[in-house]
Amino acid sequence: MTGAIDSIEIKRLRWRCRRGMRELDQLMERWLDRAFATSSDADRALFLKLLDTEDDMLWRWCMGRERPEDPALAGFVDRVLQLPP
Repeated sequence: MTGAIDSIEIKRLRWRCRRGMRELDQLMERWLDRAFATSSDADRALFLKLLDTEDDMLWRWCMGRERPEDPALAGFVDRVLQLPP
């Protein structure tokens, strides 16, 4: 079951989505805005794992230059990238 979220948690997550690169900011915020509230706890955990990833690694994953070693995280990155702008 998906855990409850509140506006304070969303504000904290939105702050964590700020990566210093507009493209990464937009990708992370897009998923937060469109998918976080209805996502499973497992997907929310993967999102938090992405937010804990260093910017340069996250950039390489999102540009398709590298893939996460964790298959679940790799699949999650694909889903984030497939969200329409």
